[in-house]
Amino acid sequence: MHMPQAEVILRFDEVSFEYGPNKPILDGVDFSVRRGSKITLMGQNGAGKSTIFQLITGTLLPESGAVHAAPGLTIATARQVIPLHQMHLTIREFFEKCFEEKIYDIDPRIDKVLKVVNLSANHDRIVKSFSGGQQARLLLASALISNPDLLCLDEPTNNLDKTGIEHLTQFLCNYDKTCIVISHDAHFLNAFTHGVLYLNIFTHKVEQYTGNYFDLLKEISSRVEKENRKNAQLAKKIQENKEKANFFAHKGGKMRLVAKRMREKVEEAEANKVEVRKEDKTIKRFFIPAQEGLSGEIAHISSFSRIKNHVRSEKKTNISLRKNNHLLIIGPNGIGKSTLLESIALKTARGIAVSLNVRIGYYRQDFSMLDLESTVYNSLVSVTANQNEEEVRFIAAGFLITQDLIHAKIGTLSEGQKGLVSFARLVLQKPGLLILDEPTNHINFRHLPIIASALDSYQGAMILVSHVPEFVKQIRIDETLDLEKEK
Repeated sequence: MHMPQAEVILRFDEVSFEYGPNKPILDGVDFSVRRGSKITLMGQNGAGKSTIFQLITGTLLPESGAVHAAPGLTIATARQVIPLHQMHLTIREFFEKCFEEKIYDIDPRIDKVLKVVNLSANHDRIVKSFSGGQQARLLLASALISNPDLLCLDEPTNNLDKTGIEHLTQFLCNYDKTCIVISHDAHFLNAFTHGVLYLNIFTHKVEQYTGNYFDLLKEISSRVEKENRKNAQLAKKIQENKEKANFFAHKGGKMRLVAKRMREKVEEAEANKVEVRKEDKTIKRFFIPAQEGLSGEIAHISSFSRIKNHVRSEKKTNISLRKNNHLLIIGPNGIGKSTLLESIALKTARGIAVSLNVRIGYYRQDFSMLDLESTVYNSLVSVTANQNEEEVRFIAAGFLITQDLIHAKIGTLSEGQKGLVSFARLVLQKPGLLILDEPTNHINFRHLPIIASALDSYQGAMILVSHVPEFVKQIRIDETLDLEKEK
């Protein structure tokens, strides 16, 4: 796709921003966005992509430089998650908060926008009662209801089932306004992207590319290859001139002047070396140790609760989970997958028994198992019996939790970094039953094959919910429970 050559409606001019002296995010960033274009914003977890959205909306202000928006430009953002303080609002109250002034025809507007995101709901229904996938649709609808000139979407595919992703993709392909999307789903992005803004976590610059993410990868690979080739040629010249300089230096007399010129050429060649582009780091390969002493049946599911056509019902089944058994639970958004996983983790589910003394490792899609006021270090230490600081730091480093993050509060981390902390906790916890609810959400796709490999080799009992087929294909699944099927 080619980016439309329309007027520029948004421009970053030498914008710098940092969270304190030791956490620079942007350093003299320049880029522009044209009207009607569909742009992808990419970068490593924690690089500062959501910060750029906050600078665009004016929630944050630059330390230096300026963000220029076209006169009268209206902007709306669909966040990654619904804030906890809005979970108890009704649908009507939730959408009313999208406007500064009182909207008297709010109900027909809600109906119209819910139809766009393929969601049907009573306006008096409480936000918390919706599934994660349905909440993702509400977030998109909350951005669309004001009909903005610029739509900013932050990880919009998280929690969406296949139908939801297809619907969103088609919507964005047909969308006639300007859109900037943060996502780690390359295939989703490539369906509609005109260009890519790539936030480099090492240089704190934004690189602007035309085309989709695969075009970006080709361009970066080509650049790295050229840089390496140039440096190899310079290294050869440097070695030759060093050898000549040493040879002439020992000759004495006028030959020393020749040796001096050779050394100057060495210095010039050294100065011409280019810094080869650094790529996003990936997490180290890891495995999640299973609880020692596991034997016999770890969990048994004889029945489960589901919601279909707004009606809750109990369904019979007979699933036994033992050591090294992996169960995949599937079904559309809103059928009750997350509710089922939570009830198993809390041991409150009727018809589901977890053996005594089995340690449960629970990865929640909303990270509500994390204490946002706790430091990363304390959060990791809290789940391990062996509070060995060296071991905790070593495991944390494998998940890119570096020295500058280890004592940061969980609440200050990006959603992707919270996900990596959650995986580090599972490694330290050594669970007997591993429960994972959409573990790919917010995670840089470079990390996903490593995470899939760790889950594939897990030796305890595992229950997984994921709407990402490419991820699930990499994991050994012994049994699948489809909540939608009648039998």
